[in-house]
Amino acid sequence: MQTTPQQISPLRLGITPWHMSSAIDANTLCTQAELAEQSGYHSFWLPESHFAGPSSVPEPILQLAAVAARTTTIKLGTTSYLLPIRNPLQAAEQVAVLDQLSGGRLILGLGRGFDKNMLNAFNVNPKEKRELLNRNLDVMKAAWAGEIVGAEEIGAVMSPLPVQKPHPPIWMAAFGPKALAQAGKMGAPYLASPMESLQQLKENYALYSSALEQHSQPRPREIALMRTIFISSDKGLCDRIIRDLSQLASTLKLGNTTMQAAWIVGNAEEVASEIQLYQEQLGMNYLIVARPRIKGLSPQCAEQSMRALAEVVSRL
Repeated sequence: MQTTPQQISPLRLGITPWHMSSAIDANTLCTQAELAEQSGYHSFWLPESHFAGPSSVPEPILQLAAVAARTTTIKLGTTSYLLPIRNPLQAAEQVAVLDQLSGGRLILGLGRGFDKNMLNAFNVNPKEKRELLNRNLDVMKAAWAGEIVGAEEIGAVMSPLPVQKPHPPIWMAAFGPKALAQAGKMGAPYLASPMESLQQLKENYALYSSALEQHSQPRPREIALMRTIFISSDKGLCDRIIRDLSQLASTLKLGNTTMQAAWIVGNAEEVASEIQLYQEQLGMNYLIVARPRIKGLSPQCAEQSMRALAEVVSRL
């Protein structure tokens, strides 16, 4: 799927925390969201991960509730809220409460989970994760619509309901043909992985577009992807980060696939040029920035990159 420059939509910018660990305190997390809001970012996102040591983020909804109290306009997003491991009614209530607390600022990005050990730990058969996501989401949508849930004679209706109607925007993190087909069948915006090359993303969007057409789904307005991005005028620092990312890439996997050269690192002009390439080749209009996951990069250095990137995108 290619897009002419005339068709390119204005680029909205999201970001994940640049300082994150399982032991992070609320003030550190919320300060980052405040800085992102002040710098003009459209959204602040948290992933979900379990049993991953210091990088675990097991409760993104709970953490975003803290962020909601310290921000006013920035959207709050989950990149991969894992429905297969959750009770759907409890998840529906948590999502509705966060949407209420934030004044309707939630974007609910869903995921199935790709780690078989994690799924097994939650007593979820990995082969059933897609079916569970669909089934749980159906229950959640019924609850958000104010329908009776559970036994008819009990007449239970969820409260509170989400601020956004009929519910917060639902996006779908997808990796691999089956997940892309599921996202297309749902008609949900596809949130592309930060671990795939531009060429692979072009192939993914072709599969996703085919699934949209097959199920007569309108094309979502958001063409979104995540990228690891670092911007600095210090060439030596950029070269070191690229080298470290290359070494890290050989050890990271999503499913059975090794991470590819899917980062954007350089000075302002180089980064702007790379971003424009994604816009031209994919029609990208929503970019979610992830920090380089390498040792030795200080939070202050990552914050400087975050501020510089906001300035670059404002000039595109």
